[in-house]
Amino acid sequence: MDVFDPVMLSRLQFGFVISFHIIFPAFTIGLAAWLATLEGMRLATGRVIYRQVFDFWQKVFAVSFGMGVVTGIVMAFQIGTNWGVLSEKTGSIQGPLLGYEAFTAFLLEASFFGVMLLGRDRVSPRFYFFACCMVALGTMFSSFWILANNSWMQVPVGHEIVDGRIVPSDWKQIVFGPVMMVRWPHMLLGAFLTSAMCIAATGAWYLLRHVHLQTGRLMLRWGLALVAVLIPLQMYVGHLTGLYVLEHQPAKFAALEARWQTEQPASEVLLAWPDEATQTNLFAITVPKLGSFIASGNWTAQEIGLDAFAPEDRPPVVIPFFGFRIMVGMGLIMMALSWGGVLLRLRGRDVVARWFLWPVFLAFPTGFIAILAGWYTAEVGRQPWVVYGLLRTADAVTPSLTAGDVATSLVAYVAVYLLFVSFGIYYIYKLLRDGPSDTDAALPNATASRPLAFADDAATATGGAQTEE
Repeated sequence: MDVFDPVMLSRLQFGFVISFHIIFPAFTIGLAAWLATLEGMRLATGRVIYRQVFDFWQKVFAVSFGMGVVTGIVMAFQIGTNWGVLSEKTGSIQGPLLGYEAFTAFLLEASFFGVMLLGRDRVSPRFYFFACCMVALGTMFSSFWILANNSWMQVPVGHEIVDGRIVPSDWKQIVFGPVMMVRWPHMLLGAFLTSAMCIAATGAWYLLRHVHLQTGRLMLRWGLALVAVLIPLQMYVGHLTGLYVLEHQPAKFAALEARWQTEQPASEVLLAWPDEATQTNLFAITVPKLGSFIASGNWTAQEIGLDAFAPEDRPPVVIPFFGFRIMVGMGLIMMALSWGGVLLRLRGRDVVARWFLWPVFLAFPTGFIAILAGWYTAEVGRQPWVVYGLLRTADAVTPSLTAGDVATSLVAYVAVYLLFVSFGIYYIYKLLRDGPSDTDAALPNATASRPLAFADDAATATGGAQTEE
């Protein structure tokens, strides 16, 4: 592998840019839904605490939304500059899909975002809540079109080849194909889990610091409750995603399992160090027959290995192998913490003990890590294809591209992104550190509060929280 090859440099550049971009949409998708929920609860109950938490997370959402837009625009530019052949051959499919994302989803969320950010005192409360819902819906629509585009690249359907170009023949298959209908919920659930873990971790941080105790408790409890409900569903959808990989991308599936030879029955490699030079797994921890059961539901089924594919058609193994396990590991951490919190509550104990708050706080990046690991697994495992089975990555770059061109732009991207994203993340950190306003005086037209199960009660008074800690 020549790192100074224009193809490899272009892949590194795109991977660098998308790694910074994807964390912001993944965060804002769930955060927009959280804001809509808070505003709905404020309307339903009249409780001031929901307004306090809403105003706080709205600021974080605004910064994250802006950073996601800027990094997304740069990512789109690269398709035209570095991947000219891809644009030429697939533009009649990818162009409309990306256009639909801009003209429907982004237009929807951007339009109502102004109302959500500046219109609370200019529109009725019900219309303001409607605007919050439209922003949340817009973020989810945006992910729909992006995943439709990427899912088509993973498993191209509904197309035909005319004069060397890939053109659409069935838009229903392209947009609503069975693979897309599995991958999109998987991404949405990942985004919701990411936001929920950040919300819970922020609440744990405040409780550890003995500040913002009421709002911190609400964030902690709601965040953990949402993760506890969603993580089993995410694991099930993740299993369905694995089945589509097994059916449509068997080489990727073999790489995920580091299965070098076809086996019957197939063992499951829990952990190992895949050695691509010798095509063996070093220091492997395996479970006999489990690989056959996971893939086929049969303890004695044959499972295809990488030896069934020509060397030039095999994906890299190390990144998909570890990426998949890191993603699963983050999910298990989320499950342990969320279910642990629910179990404490069911046993009549609170979740403010410091021994429990610390791991919840330290788990704030688990969602981001899981999404990045899953994305690397999907994209690297697709190699050597950029459109699976139709267009190789090496054939998709702009023909006139030189290593010097890509290296220069890559260095520029790294420098600008480190500066830009560093300032953005630091500002978000300052917002999180300062926390929400705990004064009711700052909230006009506040109505009397009413109790709400699992969110807040008399025991969440400041003195009570300090006593329990």
